[in-house]
Amino acid sequence: MRLKSKDIFKIIIVMMLCALSAEAVDLTLTGSVMSDNRKIITSRYMGFVIKVGPSEGESVKKGTLLYAIDSKEIDSAKIQVELAIEQAKLALSMYINQYQNVKLNLSRYKRLYKQDMVSKYQVENLQLAAKNLRDSVSIAKKQVEQAQAKLKEVDNQYKYLRIKAPNNSVVVARNIKVGEMAMPGMPAYILSDLSDLRIVTQISEDNLKYIKLGKKVMIDIPSVGLKEVGIVSAIVPSSNPLTHSFQIKIKFNKKNKEIYPGMYATVTVR
Repeated sequence: MRLKSKDIFKIIIVMMLCALSAEAVDLTLTGSVMSDNRKIITSRYMGFVIKVGPSEGESVKKGTLLYAIDSKEIDSAKIQVELAIEQAKLALSMYINQYQNVKLNLSRYKRLYKQDMVSKYQVENLQLAAKNLRDSVSIAKKQVEQAQAKLKEVDNQYKYLRIKAPNNSVVVARNIKVGEMAMPGMPAYILSDLSDLRIVTQISEDNLKYIKLGKKVMIDIPSVGLKEVGIVSAIVPSSNPLTHSFQIKIKFNKKNKEIYPGMYATVTVR
């Protein structure tokens, strides 16, 4: 049977629709809300903790004191530096006085030398003494400046004994107590910024073709009743190549909802 051109056109349309339906996807992924600005707070110096601030779950503002470390070691260092400053100033004052006296004697001896009342050797000795004392004054001034700079360094260390929140956030973990030893590099607080939230989910390698940066997807956080359009902001390869999966980060508008890291969420890809 010979097909008419109209029938052939209908068959082509049907085949195209079938192809499009085969490419269509309605993929639902499960994930969690996470902060894209998560900070681990550690100590710069070792010392005993004398004060601890907010607990887990509490919201903190930028500059809020998280914990404080005992300052006895720095207090001792400051006393030693202040003593070094006083000693350097005393030495400087002594050299300045000696230099002034030698300059006066040198001027007097030069006048006497013109009158043949003192020898050239005596004048030259005073000239050498004046040069040495002038150099000593210069060195003593530098020693005072160095000691004062050291004092600024020591004073600067005090701010690292009072560890404060770097931004508005919520306390996710507090791993330190009063009386414990704060150790450099050991996490004391973990903070999450609630103003920079993302939904994080995993997608298999087979379904990765349906995702691209900037793609709009539907997100749902059922616990707060938020259904909103999100945008794929990052596609992160897995650190384990054997999983054949990728991490997807989705940016969304929380619309003044009370949303926290760890909340369950779903992502629908169409």
